[in-house]
Amino acid sequence: MPELTTSSKSTNPRLGQLQLENQRLRRAVEELSILNDLATAIGGTSDPTEIMRIIVKRSLKTVGAEQGVITLIDQTTNDPSKTLIRTMESSKEQEAIHPDQSVLGWMMTYQRPLVINDTETDVRFKGTKWDPSVRSILCVPMISRSNLIGTLTIYNKKASGGFTEPDQRLVAILAGQSAQVLENARLHDEEQTYQLIQEELQVANQIQSRLLPQSMPAIDGYDIAGTSLPARSVGGDFFDFVSLENGELCFWVGDVAGKGLPAALTMATVQATLRGSTASSHETAHCLSTTNQYLCANTARGMFVTLFVGFLNPMRHILRYGNAGHNRPLLFREGEPTRGLDEGDLVLGFSEEIVYSEWRETLQPGDIALVFSDGITESMNRERDQFGDDRLAETIMANRNKGAAEIIESIVAEVEAHADGEAQADDLTIVIIKRTRG
Repeated sequence: MPELTTSSKSTNPRLGQLQLENQRLRRAVEELSILNDLATAIGGTSDPTEIMRIIVKRSLKTVGAEQGVITLIDQTTNDPSKTLIRTMESSKEQEAIHPDQSVLGWMMTYQRPLVINDTETDVRFKGTKWDPSVRSILCVPMISRSNLIGTLTIYNKKASGGFTEPDQRLVAILAGQSAQVLENARLHDEEQTYQLIQEELQVANQIQSRLLPQSMPAIDGYDIAGTSLPARSVGGDFFDFVSLENGELCFWVGDVAGKGLPAALTMATVQATLRGSTASSHETAHCLSTTNQYLCANTARGMFVTLFVGFLNPMRHILRYGNAGHNRPLLFREGEPTRGLDEGDLVLGFSEEIVYSEWRETLQPGDIALVFSDGITESMNRERDQFGDDRLAETIMANRNKGAAEIIESIVAEVEAHADGEAQADDLTIVIIKRTRG
């Protein structure tokens, strides 16, 4: 008999351990069963609101409670909470319970499960005026990417004794599913928005490309070329050529402040205004003033445009030009240092009162006039070193015997080599007017 007693005592710890293991396994099976049932229930819908309604109903059924509420929380706003889903047990008539601000404040502070089984005596919320119908509360956080995005709150456990730790654990699992649903919905919306934006940008890019010259002017005694390479799908740089009935060539290079669709829209507006103004007048001051007045009257405050406008008389070799805040063009002439055409006025869109002026330059055989946007000289490499005027001048001089289009290709190649793979923040636009020899 003593041996049996000793054996019985020695097996008790094992039995206790087995019982704990069985309890743990039962809890795991129960949790997996709930998740399986939930997956089956939500499998037939992709609507996040309906999915979360199912989750709240499943929570009520699982823990045996009367009401459930999912509340979204956005701590970046003055009113951080918004009730998203409310579900009540259908077997009895009851008033809707509204989430208490004290509980929401506690959740935003501590971000961990909260159980209140006696609202009258819970010292954490002493002085809180509870809804008379509230007897017990189980509130768990909905966490996404380490941020509190909402709460799942269950009210009034029907069984005596209130909410238990297993209740808390199971509802926490369901709250995690709710957070995942919201996160997936957000990612889906972001993906759809991104795709829509990309489609809009693609259309805008096609429209914008049609606004740029499709061919270069062919003028005896001159070699003329231009290009514009946007840093994004659509850009704010632009250029154009317009052949006038008096034999002159009007051309311009501009840069709209900003990027993306707003800049592209302003660019299109400026292009249209310039074409209209050149049809009525062949004066640079008129073109600049007309465009400036339109921008001041019809675009958002702060939407500025830099613009260089030139009129080339190929018979007299005179270049008349005006400059509204654009970076200075460069003139390359054999036997002389590189010279900037420094004259200019204020940007377009700043004030309707600005008076614009005109300047002149006579082009000699072999002269190269280079008009460009600041994306060329301000292009940076990883060391934040800009390409600069000096490198640009060196590139021109090294390639001055090439045609205008080939010179542009050389400039773009040198800028890209300098950047060495660094993403560029600004568009690259170049126009070259080269007077050929003879």
